[in-house]
Amino acid sequence: MKKLEQEALKKSGTDLTRLGFSLFFMIAVLTYSFLSNGGIPNNMFLAVAALIGAYMAMNIGANDVANNVGPAVGSKALTLTTAIIIAAIFEAAGALIAGGEVVKTIKKGIIDISAFGGNADPFIWAMMAALLAAALWLNFATMMKAPVSTTHSIVGGVMGAGIAAAGFSIVSWSTMGKIAASWVISPVLGGIIAAAFLFSIKKSIVFKDDKIAAAKKYVPIFVALMSWAFVTYLTLKGLKKIWPQVVDILNFIPLVSIEMTKKPSLTTALTLGLVAAIIVYFSVKSNLKKTQELKNSRESVNTLFTIPLIFAAALLSFAHGANDVANAIGPLAAINDAVINGGISSKASIPLWVMGVGALGIALGLALYGPKLIKTVGSEITELNQIRAFSVAMAASITVIIASQLGLPVSSTHIAIGGVFGVGFLREYLQLSDSHATIEEDKTTIKDEKETLNALAAELKKLDKKDEKSQNDYERVVELYKLIATEEKLIKSTKKHMKQTKKIEYVKRDAVKKIIAAWIITVPAAATLAAILFFMIKGIMV
Repeated sequence: MKKLEQEALKKSGTDLTRLGFSLFFMIAVLTYSFLSNGGIPNNMFLAVAALIGAYMAMNIGANDVANNVGPAVGSKALTLTTAIIIAAIFEAAGALIAGGEVVKTIKKGIIDISAFGGNADPFIWAMMAALLAAALWLNFATMMKAPVSTTHSIVGGVMGAGIAAAGFSIVSWSTMGKIAASWVISPVLGGIIAAAFLFSIKKSIVFKDDKIAAAKKYVPIFVALMSWAFVTYLTLKGLKKIWPQVVDILNFIPLVSIEMTKKPSLTTALTLGLVAAIIVYFSVKSNLKKTQELKNSRESVNTLFTIPLIFAAALLSFAHGANDVANAIGPLAAINDAVINGGISSKASIPLWVMGVGALGIALGLALYGPKLIKTVGSEITELNQIRAFSVAMAASITVIIASQLGLPVSSTHIAIGGVFGVGFLREYLQLSDSHATIEEDKTTIKDEKETLNALAAELKKLDKKDEKSQNDYERVVELYKLIATEEKLIKSTKKHMKQTKKIEYVKRDAVKKIIAAWIITVPAAATLAAILFFMIKGIMV
């Protein structure tokens, strides 16, 4: 009892410390916003909105960032502490350096702002309700260990608050249809691409007799492909804000000439990625030639993907910070613009302090509450090693590139989890293929044993029909009963073995069901909660 009490005190002490840091950050944001905007009418609205924005940012860090570093942690390429440090630094850097200069306040055109008739108050209430609803839903999902889309959470919040404020006609249902389609498109695309990369690595390296020679030939190719994908992904999704400055720097390099544009084109991004891939290919190939410690085993091959995974975790975190920080501060920027200018606009510039709230909130939320979801993504869906985690990271970058060019709505969260599902189900398929011969052997064994059992039963039946039995007949009857019992036991155990062989599951079905259920209800749950909160806020204010 004393040990239990000590453990309980230790755990509650940790939880209180986390809560203390969270409250301190939110109160600091509230105080700064209130004092720095003291002369503005409705500055209390802005201060409360900043508080909610800080809460939302921490929930994004706690839930969404796990997708970037979870596979690397689950594969043991990174320790949990190192992953949190790397992700926190690069998430914050992505948000502050490359975060959107101008963010659409109404995410993806979910609602028509003209329905507010230029009245700023209902609009401010709706944005506050949307932000708080999304944050509360993310908090609940994190408690339930369910990685969900923060974009879908804020979309649901904006939709629900918009309906509550101005009716169902305010919603762009075609856009909502695309978002619903992403529930299928994102995980399926991510799963297929991750499984394809895992299968190609296994066929070209892992399944070979001479794994060392195969690794030296193919690992540089796979790492170069990863570099190509990630530089392309980062250029397209993470450098939009600072692209003119990047072009100026690149044009200083001899023999390099890039046309000045507002944002990078796919061709430019692919070209930069190809240059990086060529450099990485020759670098990795050169290093592998010098390596003498490789062993002809799967474990040794796995270690070659550790460093690429660390870079993947960092780059994914940077791109995520640059893009998804808008989910925390987009509505906050809208409220800030409405309060300061006294009107509603479809776009709003984001002040540096608002961007800082998003960046620091994401980093803090990850550090305090991120480990729970990191463990879920990394180890509680399927077992990951470096090769499998590498395949998931590849899927995360390539799927976003393909989908963005085809105009398909996708979620980075769904892609990453879909990738984890993909590698897990591929392992089941390959294992079932390997087990096919074993199953056939079991079937043959069962058939032979049944024939033997039938022969023994026939002999026993014949002896039972004899009116007069000799001593030998009685002894044979006893022996036949023993032999029949042995055969029946053997058939039963063989059937059980065959059933177990067929039912090998490398993906935990309970985790799959829980996560998919959370994905499906994210938008309606956030919308319902936002509508309730809007009426509460309206009731208080009116």
